[in-house]
Amino acid sequence: MQAQTGKVPTSLWGVGVFGLIWNLIGVGFFIMQVGMGEQALAAMPLEQRAVYEATPAWIYVFYGIATIGGALGALGLLLRRRWAAPVLLIALVALAFQVVSGLLVTPMLETGGVTSLAFPVVLLVIATLLWGFARRMAARGVLR
Repeated sequence: MQAQTGKVPTSLWGVGVFGLIWNLIGVGFFIMQVGMGEQALAAMPLEQRAVYEATPAWIYVFYGIATIGGALGALGLLLRRRWAAPVLLIALVALAFQVVSGLLVTPMLETGGVTSLAFPVVLLVIATLLWGFARRMAARGVLR
């Protein structure tokens, strides 16, 4: 491990702010989806509603861990804490479980086709990049 030079890379602030905003948006969507009322559900397109209604409650545990963990991990980056990397890894694993579970137990592919995989793939790529960045910053001694 390299000794810390005292200079924090500018990329840490940019990636940290992006990660925090991105994951706070995810937390907002998580809260909206968990607390969705009958009117909002009735206003959904039929395909989207079928997926929502077929989603078991236990998948939301993974969803919550992924979004809240991602926000905490990004905050850890901004605070320059070493725990940011393992927290982001937990969030990534939870996201992977959420995506795979959703594919296996909901009609997501049947209703949306292969294009319904695009956003989950983007989510996984971003989560992987955030975790990898945090690992690199920890290895360089930027996170303490």
